[in-house]
Amino acid sequence: MPNALLIGLSRQTTLQRELDIIANNIANLNTTGFKSDNPVFSEFLTSSASEDRFAMPDRRVSFVQDRTSWHDMSQGPFEHTGNPFDVAIDGNGMLVVQTERGERYTRAGALQINNRGELVTGSGDKVMGDSGPIVLQLTDRDVVITKDGTIKVREGNSLTSDSTRGKLRLVTFADPQQLQKDGASTFKAADGVQPQPVPDANANVVQGSVEKSNVRSVLEMTQMIAVTRAYTDVSTMLQQQSELQRNSIQQLAEVPA
Repeated sequence: MPNALLIGLSRQTTLQRELDIIANNIANLNTTGFKSDNPVFSEFLTSSASEDRFAMPDRRVSFVQDRTSWHDMSQGPFEHTGNPFDVAIDGNGMLVVQTERGERYTRAGALQINNRGELVTGSGDKVMGDSGPIVLQLTDRDVVITKDGTIKVREGNSLTSDSTRGKLRLVTFADPQQLQKDGASTFKAADGVQPQPVPDANANVVQGSVEKSNVRSVLEMTQMIAVTRAYTDVSTMLQQQSELQRNSIQQLAEVPA
């Protein structure tokens, strides 16, 4: 296959990958705590031929290589909900939740209480505190979540004393790019990657608010248009190369023997 076709196909493959990432970002525009992804492409050069049987060394051919994608961990805008169990984390830090697949990490702070009194996410995963799952009593009222994540309540008809039901476990990572997505707003740590606790001085939990998606809709739509146009241009180039090859074969066939 001619090099021009191979290069064009490599470009189309990466453009398809980029379009999939953009589409997923747009689909999660309203997903609480969602972090957008971005593709990483690089140039791959084939090594030049050095065998003695070649009359002259081949030129290096440049292909497009799909390397990976990276997470945009920048903070999304906050939305006030008024729900006392909703939390948003201002600055670095992630909530720790316990799922059926193991421990996971998220910034989606739309929380609620299940029928066992446990603080859980919208998908039912238990929110972990420093001493395990956080459990509230039926008689608890006036829930207050402080800046460091401590959950305080009034018990029964008490007007003076507060009781502590736990403290949100907030963690951070030296390199967030080592996290792998395990759901729309949930991450898991790669093997060997350990979370680090967020110091109380750096924790800033905002009660009654949630962090929205950090997807920038205008930028994503603009990029989608650019990718679509690029894909069309490559398709046109491949079609022209195919027609050129076909015409060359036809003309050679018409040469008298």
